[in-house]
Amino acid sequence: MKSESKLTFEESYAQLEEVVRQLERGDLPLDQSLALFEKGMRLARLCESKLDEAEQKVSGLVGIGTEAPTPTPFRTEN
Repeated sequence: MKSESKLTFEESYAQLEEVVRQLERGDLPLDQSLALFEKGMRLARLCESKLDEAEQKVSGLVGIGTEAPTPTPFRTEN
């Protein structure tokens, strides 16, 4: 099994969906629910990071061939 940091976006998202399904069932003990919630948060951040990287790449590619592409800073929600 790959470590979370080496997962593709699709793998991360699929695991996140599974975590959500398990939590929504509501039949897990509290400690397992908390551990799954923590895993889900890590996976969500990983998915967000991979989407941000893809957006940066697309922005750079769209700017090719224009006079002066203007990069736009990404929003970060804290």
